[in-house]
Amino acid sequence: MDWLQTIVNGLMLGGLYGLFGLGLALVFGVMRVVNLAHGEFIVLAAYGGTTLAALLPGVSPLWWVLPVAVAAFGVGYALQALLVNRAVRSGDPLTPLMLTFGLAVVLRNLMVEVFGTNPQALDGGAFTRAGFDLWGLRIALFPLAVLALAAAMFFALQWLLSRTEWGRIVRATSDNFRIVRLMGVQPNHVYNTVMGLALAFAAVAGMLLALRTSFTPYSGVERLLVAFEVVILGGLGSFWGAFAGGMALGVAQLLGQKFDSNAGSLYSHLLFFVVLIVWPTGLARRGR
Repeated sequence: MDWLQTIVNGLMLGGLYGLFGLGLALVFGVMRVVNLAHGEFIVLAAYGGTTLAALLPGVSPLWWVLPVAVAAFGVGYALQALLVNRAVRSGDPLTPLMLTFGLAVVLRNLMVEVFGTNPQALDGGAFTRAGFDLWGLRIALFPLAVLALAAAMFFALQWLLSRTEWGRIVRATSDNFRIVRLMGVQPNHVYNTVMGLALAFAAVAGMLLALRTSFTPYSGVERLLVAFEVVILGGLGSFWGAFAGGMALGVAQLLGQKFDSNAGSLYSHLLFFVVLIVWPTGLARRGR
C-alpha cells in the first residue's frame, strides 16, 4: 500500500509538471520557437503571487491565480509583438532562441535584484494542507485539485485548437503563415495571442508551484528542464502526450526518492533519458 501511495502522489505531482510544459509545447507547436525564458516566467509569476499576498494579506493566495494569469497573457502578447515577431521574421531559427536566452538571463538577475535570493513560498491556508482517506490511501486535496486543473487546461486547449474557428486559424497559420494572409488572417496577431496564452499557462503553473513548495530566482532553470522533458517525453506536438509525460516524470521522481531519499529528481531525468533512447519521437508517437 505504501508503494501505491507513492504512485498516486507521483501522478498528482505530474499534473503540475504537465502544466510546466503546456505553454512551451504550444509555442513550439505553433511558431517552432523554443522559449528559453519559459522557466523564468514561471518563477516570475510565483513572485507576482507573493507580492500580491504581501500587499493584501487578508486575501487567500488562491484568488490571485486568475489575475496573475491575465497579467501574464498581456506580458506574453506584448513580448511577442515587440520582440519575438521581429526575431522570427529574420528567418534564422537561432535568433529567437538567443533572444529568449538573453531574456532569461535578464529576468533571472532582475528577480535577484528585486526579490533577493532567499526562498519564498505562498501559504494557501487550510485547503493546501487538507486531505481525505480513500481505500487506505491518503489523498491530499491541493495536489488532487492541481491534477484536475491540469487535465482541464489540457482538454480546453485541445478543444480550442481542434473544434473552434480560432483553433483552425492557429493551425493554418502554423502550417503556412504566408497562405493565411491571403485569407485575411494576420499571422503576427495569432502569434501574439499564442504567446500570451503560453505565458498565462506558465503563470498558473508558477502560482501552483509557489503554493506547493519554495522557490528562488534560480528555480527557473530547473522548471525549464522539466518543461523540456515533459514536451519531448510526450512527443512534440502532442498535448495529451505532454500531460502523460508529466505524470510519468512525477511518478519516476517519487519512486526514485523512495529508493534513495537523496536522489532528488535523478530518476525522472533517467526516465527521460531512457525513453529518448528507445523512442526518440516520444511516447505519444512511438508507434509512428
